[in-house]
Amino acid sequence: MKNLSARSIARHSRLARQLIRYHFPNKSISIKPLAGGITNYVFQVTAGNDELVVRISDKAEKFHFFQKEQWAVSQARAKGIPVPEILEVGNEIIPLPYMILKKIKGEEATHHSNRHEIIREMGRYAAIIHTIPTHDYGHVFDWSPNMLSKHNTWEAYLYNELEIESRLSVLKRNKMIPQKLQSRINGELIKIKRWNEKPCLHHGDLRLKNMLVDKDGKISAIIDWENCISMVSPCWDISIALHDLSIDAQWRFLDGYGLSNKKILQMAPAIKVFNLLNYAPAVERIIQTKDKDKLDHYKLRIKGVLDLFSL
Repeated sequence: MKNLSARSIARHSRLARQLIRYHFPNKSISIKPLAGGITNYVFQVTAGNDELVVRISDKAEKFHFFQKEQWAVSQARAKGIPVPEILEVGNEIIPLPYMILKKIKGEEATHHSNRHEIIREMGRYAAIIHTIPTHDYGHVFDWSPNMLSKHNTWEAYLYNELEIESRLSVLKRNKMIPQKLQSRINGELIKIKRWNEKPCLHHGDLRLKNMLVDKDGKISAIIDWENCISMVSPCWDISIALHDLSIDAQWRFLDGYGLSNKKILQMAPAIKVFNLLNYAPAVERIIQTKDKDKLDHYKLRIKGVLDLFSL
């Protein structure tokens, strides 16, 4: 697991074994670490004839993210979307948040030879995800019984959770966007704040790395729903999905989604604004590392230097 020490992996492996022994008593158990993130420890587990995946986090707040993921996955499955089968979410059997899932057969789609068709299918599933109705906005929505932490209005979410003013300030302060672009962004944000559509579920990270596919490139599961949120319009998910793709792949995603050219033209400014705002946290991290070359690279990227289809 990247960024995680051998001692830490061994400790969490013991916790995973304790967890599986509780839920699968009297079964032979084998545990193998898988690639994880900075805060998630991931293990492939065999318990008798059951093949499982266990995710454990050191951060107490991840319990709520796991609960949210469990809710979102159940809603997506009801719509016919291929998703993991989550067996258990908790923080009681071991003193850390955990999730137990059935192992899914498939490989990450990032380098699959049939990825253009995978992207089209990803677009089709994205359109279905966005038919799942939600209430309130942002990270805390239907999955949570809490009331005080929910944003009941779209504008409250934009300012208090997405923090559009703070993100825009980071980009302006570090001269990431030229003056003429700032005024266009401000104008588009005024329009976005006026959106009055009903919210829907967003996956929050619709990218090839979160698509598991079979050998033929058919999506067997859309994974990692930790970043799912309740949002107005599909623009947020689409901005993230298109970000890593070539222009041809972008069109395949949009075609799979079922968007007309007219609708794409209408949505394009908001998609671009969300994409720009998404760069603000990355810019802040780069500034902390004092990596001037990388910062200059981001400035050129945001200015559209490599946009080869417009002047």
